[in-house]
Amino acid sequence: MKILSALTDPVYTTKAHFSRYENFWLRFMNDKRDLPFMYLLTRIHIFILPVALLLFTPLLKGWAWWLVGLIYFYFSQFYFKGRFGLMFHCLCHRKMFKPGHQQKIHGYISWIICPLFGHTPESYFSHHMGMHHVENNNEEDSSSTMHYQRDSFKSFLSYFFNFLFLGVMQTFQYLYSRKRKKLYTRLTVGEWSYIIFCIVLCFVNLKATLMVCVFPLLFARFVMMLGNWAQHSFIDGSNPENIYTNSINCINTPYNHTCWNDGYHIIHHLRPGMHYTDMPQEFLKRQDEFARQKAIVFDGIHYLHVFYYLMTRQYNKLASNLVNINNTFETREQAICLMRERTQRIPGKS
Repeated sequence: MKILSALTDPVYTTKAHFSRYENFWLRFMNDKRDLPFMYLLTRIHIFILPVALLLFTPLLKGWAWWLVGLIYFYFSQFYFKGRFGLMFHCLCHRKMFKPGHQQKIHGYISWIICPLFGHTPESYFSHHMGMHHVENNNEEDSSSTMHYQRDSFKSFLSYFFNFLFLGVMQTFQYLYSRKRKKLYTRLTVGEWSYIIFCIVLCFVNLKATLMVCVFPLLFARFVMMLGNWAQHSFIDGSNPENIYTNSINCINTPYNHTCWNDGYHIIHHLRPGMHYTDMPQEFLKRQDEFARQKAIVFDGIHYLHVFYYLMTRQYNKLASNLVNINNTFETREQAICLMRERTQRIPGKS
């Protein structure tokens, strides 16, 4: 186990001077701390969007098409995907642009850019904001991990395929039953528009449609479910609504630098609207409560490591990276016992 050391995750550093490019965007933005998002969006518009369009044209043929297509898929789905997905996550929680610009720019990102990374228009926002943060991974959350054995790959596959084939319908039913008309309408229109759009594109260029639209969608939903599984693998069955004990934090990891402190998942559920650069300090402020609640905090690893160690049941590796805040755990074995207990399936309501 590890002691709580100095945090290396990103925080905001005040700038004395802004470039012309930055000053241009600051005219439309609410918070200067979001300028890194504009740099990311700019790179996407330079390197990803034009190539996606190019793949649908007759300019590339044979081996040249496949070479460009595979390079495109690698950079869009393995380099930019996480960065963009977690940036969009931040944009859903906090209005990045000033009134008069927010709706138009957010709509453009949702309908034009999101599909490049496997997010159908409006689906992520409707699910994440309309249900996941309302239910916090509990009984009514269609992406809840509660009722699965969370150190079992077989159980994860059941979870993934359930969400892949039924997740949209279950989210719609949840929103409909709670009369969230605006959200379930957005979800329905976005999902069906994308399906129809992909069907039409298949008649234009089948392999480009698969490369740019279909495979990213399947990959995105797998990655999102893998992430949610790792984030909510350790749940106190006696009190599953306790945010401190139904999620985890991953600190001091390069992942937090590329994905906007996404490792601070407990903090995020406690303070959903908090800017990502404030999360490390918020964690330090709450460290005594983390210790009292026996919250799970890992140092130096991220969700993919957590997922792999769970699937291979390497609790010793998890314990080696567990932060023993205020000496919460007397022994390594005690910590492992608690982690094993919190990965057990929680029966549903009768």
